[in-house]
Amino acid sequence: MKLIYPAIFTPCTEKEGYTVEVPDLPGCVSEGDSLIEAIDMGTDAACGWILGELEDGNTFPAPTQYEQVKVEAGSFVNLLVLDMDSYTEKYGSRAVRKNITIPAWLNAYGEAHNINFSKLLQDALLNMAQNS
Repeated sequence: MKLIYPAIFTPCTEKEGYTVEVPDLPGCVSEGDSLIEAIDMGTDAACGWILGELEDGNTFPAPTQYEQVKVEAGSFVNLLVLDMDSYTEKYGSRAVRKNITIPAWLNAYGEAHNINFSKLLQDALLNMAQNS
C-alpha cells in the first residue's frame, strides 16, 4: 500500500537543512541536513508513525489535501510518498496468523489466478480502515 501525505518543510535557521512536519500525524517531526535528506527522514518518520498505529490496532488519519495545508512564510509544502509494504517488510515487528474459510470454488479461482490471499485480505482490511 502506498500513501501520500503533505509535509511542511521549514529551512533551519541555526544550520543547513530543513525541519519536516507531517501535520496530519501529530508529533511526526523530523529534519535533514539537505532537502533530499529531509524528504527521506520525513518519509521514514511518517511510515514509522503509521506502522506504530497499525501494530497497536489503531487507525490513522487520512491525509489533508495538498492545497489545504497552511504554511508560514519561508516554509513550503511537499508530498511524501509512503511505501508501507516495503517499510513494514523492513521494520514491522508483528504479524498475526489468521486462518480463514472460503468456498472451494473461490479458492480454485484464486489459485488459478495466482492470487496471494494474505495480501488480498491485508489490502482489503487496510482500505476499510482508511475509509472508516
